[in-house]
Amino acid sequence: MKNIYFPSHGVRCAAWHLPAQTDALAGVGGRPCVVMAHGFSGTRDSGLQSFAKPIAAAGIDVLVFDYRGFGDSEGTPRQDVSVKRQREDVHAALAAARHLPGVDSDRFALWGYSYGGGHAIAVAAQDRSVAAIVSMNPATDGVATLAHLAHNGEAGLLARLTAHGLLDTVRARTGRAPHTVPAVGRPGSTAFVTAPGVAEAFGGVAGPTWRNEISARHALEVGLNRPTIYASRLACPILVQVGTNDTVAPPDAARRTAKKAGYLAYLCEYPIDHVQAFDAPWQEKVLADQLEFLTRVLAPARVGDAHLRSGTESARTSGLVLKLPW
Repeated sequence: MKNIYFPSHGVRCAAWHLPAQTDALAGVGGRPCVVMAHGFSGTRDSGLQSFAKPIAAAGIDVLVFDYRGFGDSEGTPRQDVSVKRQREDVHAALAAARHLPGVDSDRFALWGYSYGGGHAIAVAAQDRSVAAIVSMNPATDGVATLAHLAHNGEAGLLARLTAHGLLDTVRARTGRAPHTVPAVGRPGSTAFVTAPGVAEAFGGVAGPTWRNEISARHALEVGLNRPTIYASRLACPILVQVGTNDTVAPPDAARRTAKKAGYLAYLCEYPIDHVQAFDAPWQEKVLADQLEFLTRVLAPARVGDAHLRSGTESARTSGLVLKLPW
């Protein structure tokens, strides 16, 4: 694993490059590569290595990076979640990965979790050279998220977050330091994510650079984050992995997003919440489906294969629900 750096709109972003550990998937142009994007406040040292290392062991290079203003990346203000900026960073990471030694510029996949899972969809719709997407517990529709919170008695939380967001916006426009709110917290607290067990679970995978705070202004942007609108524009296969017990990223929104992608979508469902994909025993099953998907769609002889894209070749499901095609 090597530390590398790449520019995103004039700011230096930090990343890890994990070279493929085998040439099993190497082709004339080189090896395939996966670019990994974390959730809205996540850092590269917070659980992603447990997916990146097995992917590299399967013969795929991996680039894992920190968004601007997070982790080891530069940029100010710190801890400011901006959907636009984060998607720009994913584009910049893709551009940087194309210059990695031995990598095939025609075989790139985007891997994203939570917000990153939504970013992967939006970026791939804009960059049609992307060959595949893995979208794990994706946040695909901010409107659905807000409706879910309101329906589950969290109207008070939404009101508090909105008030904090307005305060932070005023501070930003007057040149003052950001006003922050915890990213995760226990039920009843004021935090962006207060689902039962999530704060404790994410604390278990959080790395040393992760900070439990983000600029409160993001509360005013949640409803505008709707990568689901890009799903019908995709030109590559997408694996959508949904936790049926997810109370952070509504499962129905992810299902609708997969359906919009039509015959390109592979939908796997697991009886897990928003964070359990990082823990045993479910991580092994989630990862197995990712490896099955990635090694097929990124294999040199199978890139663009009609039988795979039409969904007539079944993927291993590990005993889970797999729907393909629509």
